[in-house]
Amino acid sequence: MTGSDAVRPDRQSNPAFDVNTPAIARVYDALLGGKDNFAADRHAADVYLKHVPDTDLCVRENRDVLVRGVKYMARRGIDQFLDIGSGLPTETNTHDAAHEVNPDATVVYVDNDPIVTAHGRAMLSSEKTAVVTADLRLPHTMLDHPDVIETIDFDRPVGLMVVGLHMHFHDDEGPDEWVRVLLDAMPSGTHLFITDLVDTGEPIQQSVERAGLESLGNGWTRTPERIREHFLGLDLVAPGLDFPARWFPDDPHRAVPTPDELEEHQRILMAGIGVKA
Repeated sequence: MTGSDAVRPDRQSNPAFDVNTPAIARVYDALLGGKDNFAADRHAADVYLKHVPDTDLCVRENRDVLVRGVKYMARRGIDQFLDIGSGLPTETNTHDAAHEVNPDATVVYVDNDPIVTAHGRAMLSSEKTAVVTADLRLPHTMLDHPDVIETIDFDRPVGLMVVGLHMHFHDDEGPDEWVRVLLDAMPSGTHLFITDLVDTGEPIQQSVERAGLESLGNGWTRTPERIREHFLGLDLVAPGLDFPARWFPDDPHRAVPTPDELEEHQRILMAGIGVKA
């Protein structure tokens, strides 16, 4: 399994994108202090910061928990990852975390924002990474994509990553069913890694939802019980579904702060990994 969009000259054309409409990946980049964004994205980031001044800290926490989750999966033998809604390349990407554990791990980054494809192909020039433009709402476009097929062996367990993405889809759209299509195509031992915005009744969580709807037109919070349904009945690895500051799957018995001891920005997301039997 070799090959990548990033090293194929015949696939290097930069697709067009709308710089006047904020995009999730570019707003995320702006909140991380990156440079791959435009005025509309920075305005959307400012809306988030107006409602939730520590949004940037929450975004970084999501990135930190991504790294912990990828390393956990890699240490348990997962050596191929499908990272959906990956966003723009930033510090410590999925392949960076995976390669710290297994230098031979392969990663396919998927995003529906063409700028992600353009920048990813320019920055990731390894046979162990591929970057494709596809949409979670059309899961077969990923499963049937030639670069996904070339890079991911669906006869072996996959690290299926839907990190920080569910919140951008309303439940009425049926995001769990899209993930089910992907999971059904993957074998026993596949790990499903999800983070989502949570609603445990905290005012800060309501502010986050308000910011998302005002800036991007999406960004819904869900109860922990509803987030667990994203895992489609899979058993969760310890410590189960929890706030990132309390979620250490490599060391589930470590001393962690109680939910009441967390800072506001640490009570915005929850993370978990389920394993397909």
